[in-house]
Amino acid sequence: MKLSLRNLLSGTLVLAGMLFLASCSKSDNNSGKARLQVALTDDPGDFKAVYIDIQDVNINYSDSDDNGWQPLTGIRKGKYNLLDLVNGKDTLLADAYINSGVVKEIRLVLGDNNYVVTNSGETIPLQTPSGQSSGVKLKLNSEVTADILYKLVLDFDVAKSIHEAGNSGKYLLKPVIRGFMEATGGNIKGAVLPDSVLTAVVVLNGADTVASTYTAAGAYVIKGLAAGSYALHFIPTDTTFNTAVKTGVQVSLGQVTTVDTVRLVK
Repeated sequence: MKLSLRNLLSGTLVLAGMLFLASCSKSDNNSGKARLQVALTDDPGDFKAVYIDIQDVNINYSDSDDNGWQPLTGIRKGKYNLLDLVNGKDTLLADAYINSGVVKEIRLVLGDNNYVVTNSGETIPLQTPSGQSSGVKLKLNSEVTADILYKLVLDFDVAKSIHEAGNSGKYLLKPVIRGFMEATGGNIKGAVLPDSVLTAVVVLNGADTVASTYTAAGAYVIKGLAAGSYALHFIPTDTTFNTAVKTGVQVSLGQVTTVDTVRLVK
């Protein structure tokens, strides 16, 4: 069992080790922060396509509508066809680590390339009187906790957001967006003894490796896992010790699961 497990995961661990070493300093900088993913979805409208040009996403912890805006990192700028995002589909706009606290507002900053494609196939630019300068703002008042993964879904109502300007053939974009925040992930933490042995911790969901790390002074933390049941494989770098496995480790939304201490044996 010892040999077969090592052979099975050897390629994974080489990659995991490289990623771990490369991202060590980044992970340390994110300690004590919440992880926020911003996703965009849509309620359908009577068009062939509706494209909006997302250039930035900001959040605000203050009650000031004019000050305190902070840009999110990991923004995926570009045009998004809202009508591709119906029936439960969404797309990721941002994936960032943020400070814990109460996020009061979020703001979408739009570019100039917003337009609709009508059912007759005509492409018509959207006029966005406020979205281009100050951004499209949405009240949240959502509390986020350190070390938890959150997903903010922005539900863009096309039918209520696009208005024809009289009979001019022009369309105005006045976004109506419903936003809801949900904790979508949890953490696993634990310890391995002896703590002097550097040990790889690999998280599997079925046959799929979903995360990995190494112990530091025997301790490990793996963040941002989706809710579910996982198997943890502990593979010491000192090959005189046997590998160990813990199955049925449950992860719940917004929770930290503490795993019983693993004691490596020779």
